[in-house]
Amino acid sequence: MKRLFRLGSVALATLLLAGCASVNFDQALQDTNTTQSAFTQGKLELNRSDQQQQARSKLSSELLTKPLSQDEAVQLALANSPALQTLLAQSWANLAAANQTGRIANPVFSFERIRFADELELGRLLSFGLLDLMTLPRRLDISRSQTALAKTQLSANVVEQVTQVRQAWVRAVAAQQTLQYAEQINATAQASAELAKRMQQVGNFTKLQRAQQQSFYANSAAKLASSQHAATAAREELIRLLGLTDGQSAQLKLPERLPDLPKEAKPTGVINAAALQQRLDVQMARNQLDVAGKSQGLNLLNSLVDVELGIRRDTVFDNSRGTSTPRRGFELGIRLPIFDWGSAQRDAMNAQSLAAASRYEGAVRGATSQLRESYSAYRTAYDMARHYRDEIVPLRKTMAEENVLRYNGMLIGVFELLADTRDQISSVQAAISAYQQFWLADAALSASMTGKPTPMGAMPIAGGGAAAEAGH
Repeated sequence: MKRLFRLGSVALATLLLAGCASVNFDQALQDTNTTQSAFTQGKLELNRSDQQQQARSKLSSELLTKPLSQDEAVQLALANSPALQTLLAQSWANLAAANQTGRIANPVFSFERIRFADELELGRLLSFGLLDLMTLPRRLDISRSQTALAKTQLSANVVEQVTQVRQAWVRAVAAQQTLQYAEQINATAQASAELAKRMQQVGNFTKLQRAQQQSFYANSAAKLASSQHAATAAREELIRLLGLTDGQSAQLKLPERLPDLPKEAKPTGVINAAALQQRLDVQMARNQLDVAGKSQGLNLLNSLVDVELGIRRDTVFDNSRGTSTPRRGFELGIRLPIFDWGSAQRDAMNAQSLAAASRYEGAVRGATSQLRESYSAYRTAYDMARHYRDEIVPLRKTMAEENVLRYNGMLIGVFELLADTRDQISSVQAAISAYQQFWLADAALSASMTGKPTPMGAMPIAGGGAAAEAGH
């Protein structure tokens, strides 16, 4: 009997030790800040106090006092976005759930009081899952694997969110500059249409010639309206990702143009075995396979049998004799596999393990292909943007300067000069589009090298992207 109580004491001690482990979410955030510093800038934090909220509100106000660069947009999202805070809170919950896997259900204490004639019986029973206790080491191992998976998922979600902010910033700045050039085209087309109207009135223009100029103006007006909406939509998308209030939205200022191209494109060496192993989607697939493998053996046993051990101590009082009699013992409860032999559970476990293995194999096989595709998109966008910067825009500028000289020499008329101006502005818009594509591809490549594959997003609108100050 003493051995039973000794076993109960050991079980209780083990339960207490298993319950001591806690979720250190701050450490998880620190790990993400360290491993993904290029995305978080070391400033990923979950707001849990008024002091933290005030500090981050102050930072948000400071960032909104000047035109917002891409890195500052990321800072603002980290400090201000409710969506990002939701992501962090959910990750905390996932880590807590993973930690819970390594714990055993609390023991159950039952108390009985039964009276029969002159006898009073008090029963006390302390019971716990014996199988849970026996499988505790395996549960702790599974818990550690699930915790690693939750931490990797946190990093992947943060990388994805930050990449969305970066790409939204690119689209917003690009759309804003495209709108500026659309306004210039509309102004020249309006001047051309007005001049054509006056020349027709004095008999120097045919009806067809005037209609052609009016058509240019009508098309430019339609494109201007489309550009205005595109600029608004891109700005609002950025506002949502930054989590700005209406008051903060009114303060938001963006740069006039996108950054210049880097002097050199990233070399093909960025795609290597190390980059493959660093990818978070590969790590998550590996962790999922690890969890499935460790869980299968444990769940196989649980699907067949369950054992509950109880330690009982009763006392019987005989009032007529004035005596009390103690009784001690134990109870053992075993679930009998009569109706359900657990075959369906085992089939599900086998299927999940096979799915995890195939998922990991697919992630490994597809990772290098996705990296090559992302790099191809990046390098193509870089070469295109550089071609516009070094070739097309300078040539259009030279042509415009020559046409001004020809106009001054009365070799061409004002309509030819205005038409050339429109063509030059259109080439600048195309250059802006190429710049936008490059910076979208740059953000997508950075995410694909680190986290989950990230698309470049929607194609730019009629040359959206604050190009290389295309006219310079």
